[in-house]
Amino acid sequence: MRQVELTLQPTDSFAIPSADGYQVYGALLSAVDEVASDVSRRIHDSQLGSLHNSGLLGSFRGSDRKFHKQVDPSEEYQLSLGVTDPADQSVFEALADAFVFSGDSLDLSEGSMRIRGFASSNVTHRELLADAAATVDDRPETFEIEVRFRTPTCINESGEITTMFPHRGAVFQSLLRKWNATIPEECSDELELGMTRADFEGNLIEKPDAKAYETHSILVNRGEDGSPIFAQGFTGTCTYKFKDASEATRNAVTALAQFSEYSGVGSSVARGCGTVEVGVQS
Repeated sequence: MRQVELTLQPTDSFAIPSADGYQVYGALLSAVDEVASDVSRRIHDSQLGSLHNSGLLGSFRGSDRKFHKQVDPSEEYQLSLGVTDPADQSVFEALADAFVFSGDSLDLSEGSMRIRGFASSNVTHRELLADAAATVDDRPETFEIEVRFRTPTCINESGEITTMFPHRGAVFQSLLRKWNATIPEECSDELELGMTRADFEGNLIEKPDAKAYETHSILVNRGEDGSPIFAQGFTGTCTYKFKDASEATRNAVTALAQFSEYSGVGSSVARGCGTVEVGVQS
């Protein structure tokens, strides 16, 4: 798995949607398609949601256009991309080719963003489990995991109905599915986590920050006729506290939380949803 951090600066001030992940996703696919069309198709067609796109993170100006914001050419913006596809090397190489070797900008609908920085890191499921075990071993049993849901997080639980609250069962069951789906096939027997939703609900307590909690309805796709498709989700900060959890459970939950920074949480992560920041508190 890889995480790519792009630093971008707009060439001018222009408007983008308030929830910009969908537009950024289209720009990313277009840029990758120019250097590796097969990789672009695989990202688009993937059932894993194997590319996580944070959308633009930074400070924006207000806009006269409804449901829009204005980028500021004096500001720099961060774009975080997580690649969890077992074939992540080809995706990473295509991103590097598109934004480092073949081009130096990300072209959005009404303007361009210059690439000012490109950094990457990589980790394996095995390494996340080892890091989680070290974290658990170094802290009291009552340590807490704080998750900041930075972009609208849309977790499908029943058909097209999404969860509007950072419930422990919904969040970690979603991450569990992503974890087990992205393990390299040759390691599946060893690294698969055999947990259930009941394990999360019976061993965790969620403590959301009521002041930070907000709900959203955002554009995530368009139908064949061009009609908008919206998803509902939430942002905010939630702390997850263990209650009488075994060491194995604490290890697994901690690994899943760390994994979330690469995978995103919930659905439509390629279109800007589910970007999180995780911290561990003793």
